[in-house]
Amino acid sequence: MTSDTTTERATRDGAPTRWLSEREYGAWRAYIDGSARVTEALARQLEQHTELTLSEYEVLVRLSESEDWTLRMSEIADELAHSRSRVTHAVRRMEARGLVRRVACAKDGRGVNCVMTQRGFDELSQSAPGHVAAVRKVLIDVLDPAELDQLGAMMSRISDAARAAAAGCADET
Repeated sequence: MTSDTTTERATRDGAPTRWLSEREYGAWRAYIDGSARVTEALARQLEQHTELTLSEYEVLVRLSESEDWTLRMSEIADELAHSRSRVTHAVRRMEARGLVRRVACAKDGRGVNCVMTQRGFDELSQSAPGHVAAVRKVLIDVLDPAELDQLGAMMSRISDAARAAAAGCADET
């Protein structure tokens, strides 16, 4: 909704709603559409050519980048911006296929670590070339180097703001 298509209404705290301008609305809709289409294209490529979902692929990537292929379940959830229950369900499916295993955290008996198995690494290694080709097709090769740098900087700022908002630290003014 833009300021041109709505009437002023107060928010719950009584402050007027800061509606989006046409320019802001256009950018917002482009972001929503673009991110959904990129995600869908990457998910479709994995589902058609591998045994992995996009979430499972991302879990394996994070584990492959970590020391001893191990991360706490809560860290995986935080890194992927997924709920802990969503990660637990994904890891349970992956564990049943032998891609990962869950072990008690040695430093904290309450925590659970997820460890990628050799089979998980092999599946990731086999899936990566097709996934990277899809990433190039729908994102990387569409942009020139300067645009790619700008996108990286913008998405880092957006990600930081979203993390802060999720933690209750965002300034809503």
